[in-house]
Amino acid sequence: MTKYCLNVSCASRRGIVSAISAYLADHGCNILDSAQFDDLNTGKFFMRVGFTSELDATLETLIADFGPVAQALDLDWSFHDEATKMKAVIMVSRFGHCLNDLLYRWRIGALPIDIVAVISNHTEYQKVVVNHDIPFHHIKVTPQNKPDAEARIMEVVEDVDADLVVLARYMQILSDSMCQKMSGRIINIHHSFLPSFKGANPYKQAFERGVKLIGATAHYVTADLDEGPIIEQDIVRVTHAQNGSDYVSLGRDVEAQVLARAIHAHANRRVFLNGNKTVVFPPSPGSYSSERMG
Repeated sequence: MTKYCLNVSCASRRGIVSAISAYLADHGCNILDSAQFDDLNTGKFFMRVGFTSELDATLETLIADFGPVAQALDLDWSFHDEATKMKAVIMVSRFGHCLNDLLYRWRIGALPIDIVAVISNHTEYQKVVVNHDIPFHHIKVTPQNKPDAEARIMEVVEDVDADLVVLARYMQILSDSMCQKMSGRIINIHHSFLPSFKGANPYKQAFERGVKLIGATAHYVTADLDEGPIIEQDIVRVTHAQNGSDYVSLGRDVEAQVLARAIHAHANRRVFLNGNKTVVFPPSPGSYSSERMG
């Protein structure tokens, strides 16, 4: 039985949940999980509903018939077939831990994405990518060719019709133009617990400050470096006995986990932009299960 989800955001008012529930019931749909949030500071309402159709209603029918309901409540909304995986382009430089982790999760079906290309400004990971039967694009970036290189990157993204771009430790700053064009569709992993220790060498900054917790932050990319809406974060404890290299090594594991969780949330359409913040709903039951064990 096909599983769908409905995402809704709008100004908060009475009757939204009732109208959506009634619509789904009238179309023979059974709600499997539902999450909602009223932001009292902004007056905005967010909702994600996972459901199946017991009368085999198609996605096209659900979309077409929902128009009057959405118009009456002034909803921003979208229906999705949860079996349809997002197409993702992974970008990487010389640190491969996040890329390797994503490739493994993708291979066993633990991430609801289809990796359709990998782009790198270096060639270290070409072989491992090609061995996964994924197209690898080496696009060298220099101060002199940066606009042309980014144009080539966008060609790849558009040619494969990517829904998502993942910066898996891609160590190049994207232009304002690309950030705006791909707004809400580029996820970056920052090797620091933002908003602290921004920019270059955050682990070195953390070590010099003698912090007791280091972490990683996955966020949407915006034109403001390291300032995009945060999707996921995590930490690991350190002590005075660790050195700067330990910080880097411990941080790698956190980075890989945080990035994977952020992609999982985005690909399952559990993330809603809320100004410069996000609303991230809990995963649906069974959404973390893998198709294969290894």
